[in-house]
Amino acid sequence: MSAATVLDREEYIEQMYFFRTLRERMATNRAAQEILERLHEEILSTTRLPYAIQFLATELKHSGLLSSGFARLPHYFTSFQAFVMSRTEEEALRFSIETALLILEREASYRSAEPTPEGLFVYQFEVLSRNKLGYDEGLDAIAEDPLYDENWRAYVELVRRQGGTVEFADLVYLRSESYVLEQRRDNPNYQPPVPPLFGEREGKIARANRGRDPLYLFAALSRQLGYPEVPRPKPRDDLPAKLETLQARYKELDTRLKLLEAEVKGQIDLSQFGKPELLDRPEKDVDN
Repeated sequence: MSAATVLDREEYIEQMYFFRTLRERMATNRAAQEILERLHEEILSTTRLPYAIQFLATELKHSGLLSSGFARLPHYFTSFQAFVMSRTEEEALRFSIETALLILEREASYRSAEPTPEGLFVYQFEVLSRNKLGYDEGLDAIAEDPLYDENWRAYVELVRRQGGTVEFADLVYLRSESYVLEQRRDNPNYQPPVPPLFGEREGKIARANRGRDPLYLFAALSRQLGYPEVPRPKPRDDLPAKLETLQARYKELDTRLKLLEAEVKGQIDLSQFGKPELLDRPEKDVDN
């Protein structure tokens, strides 16, 4: 199967509508299968998206997974889109499909205008960071995006290897026009060993945020340069989550009350707290 290519602008406009409509209708407790079976009829027929939606509906019906349809259409959907959708199926992450669809909607909106590799990369990297989706797999998916050339793919691999030891602000600043200009003030003949990928403004913003939380850098780039804003993860606000919280608080208060009553009566039993292993000697040591 061929890799994804940069699509026409009308494709991204229709993708944006698709992700938004699917998200809004699922929020009304309608099944994804039911929505997909009809949604392709609303999409502009001159695009390839109606066929992609029909394939997603068929794949969902047979596998029960929405992400597998994205993964099996690599000539249309990007690896990053498939990766984001797949993370909604990881129960331990608690990454909702509503958040995933909003992320993809905003990405499609950015692509439909005048996207730049640096703007797209910062957005995708922030998605991984804010939602804790996993850097290794996530950056591998990002590297396959058709908007990136060989220099960008090499840089994404560098970020994957150095991201845990070098702060993100430095990774941006050291590959910016701003860094090159700074070096040429001292050495007019300075030539960077690798081509800069970020502009002068990106470099200045990154330099100002060195040593700070990278979320501040993401926010500044979004404000100053119009980079797409990543949706903030929302805490669980459903009834089961509230019930779990109330039960945990009740259990804690009940335990405290019992301890207080026992202390007043002078009958507190310390054994319920366990004892250090140091005091738990073998019986032969006790006999000796």
